[in-house]
Amino acid sequence: MLQHIIRGAAIAGSVVALAACGRGTQPAGESTSATLIRVDGSSTVFPITEAVAEEFFAKTGVRVTVGISGTGGGFQRFCRGETDISDASRPIRQAEIDACRTAGIEYIELPIAYDGIAVVVNPKNTWADRITVAELRTLWSPEAQGKVTRWSQMRGSWPDREIRLFGAGVDSGTYDYFTEATVGKEGASRGDFTSSEDDNVLVQGVASDELALGFLPLAYVEQNRERLKVVPVDDEQADNGAGPIVPSAETVREGTYQPLSRPLFIYVSRTAADRPEVQQFVESFFTSQALIREVGYIELTPQIYELVERHFAERRVGTAFGEGGSQVGMTLEQLLAKQR
Repeated sequence: MLQHIIRGAAIAGSVVALAACGRGTQPAGESTSATLIRVDGSSTVFPITEAVAEEFFAKTGVRVTVGISGTGGGFQRFCRGETDISDASRPIRQAEIDACRTAGIEYIELPIAYDGIAVVVNPKNTWADRITVAELRTLWSPEAQGKVTRWSQMRGSWPDREIRLFGAGVDSGTYDYFTEATVGKEGASRGDFTSSEDDNVLVQGVASDELALGFLPLAYVEQNRERLKVVPVDDEQADNGAGPIVPSAETVREGTYQPLSRPLFIYVSRTAADRPEVQQFVESFFTSQALIREVGYIELTPQIYELVERHFAERRVGTAFGEGGSQVGMTLEQLLAKQR
């Protein structure tokens, strides 16, 4: 199922919205409902939302369209009142908060799953057995453009050979989070790397180039284990002093894979939330842990799902991130506590 979903996301990229649901078998004895739930946003979150929406359609006959115009593009549509739910791989930004406020759009911010951003190289790479956050900063900072171009410039013991970089496109929430977590400022990055909104293009690029290094959502890595080598990341500033950590369901959920672990979100229109079909669809996310695992992501803990359910039931609007603040280095427990 994951391969089908990821390929579907890749086709549309960040440009067009895809009517992803309602193409399954109609429930026996039911007519297709004229009711429609409109979702758009992150291509990272897309596999989760599509899987939940397909199961929801099979049970209820309610159609859900799932667009993949990217986190930023999704928020633009959401804040114009064009969608009921916005998928996001990062928190809402200040400009998006302002746009929603101007349009009178209130929203409920709901984390639904975890993701880890993996640093990957080609399997023929025999030297990169770990990498530090400081080395990632050296490699990806704007100042590195045209200057840090060889593996030996990262670490003296690494070969004096060209390094070729692959990463998410600048309209991607994955790009936003990776740059903030490694360089220290969202969107601050060198520009001389192969970028794409299609994670499958990045997989292909790294898998076919011995000198490549890239970053990808963990779900895409899990489906390409034989084609990619995952590099453990050492967060030298971490309090636990755990050393290099490999991204996995356990290390992401436990918060030991830092700073490249992140929650994924849906933002629900406060007005739409009172429609019975939207309420039921949103509540489906809280009981879809098996689907989340099936499509390659990591479910939240039961305690956090309980907090999230409470937030939705009480219709708590706004963001836990202040005025478009950062999520890097904060746990969901800490963030959700802000809205209690």
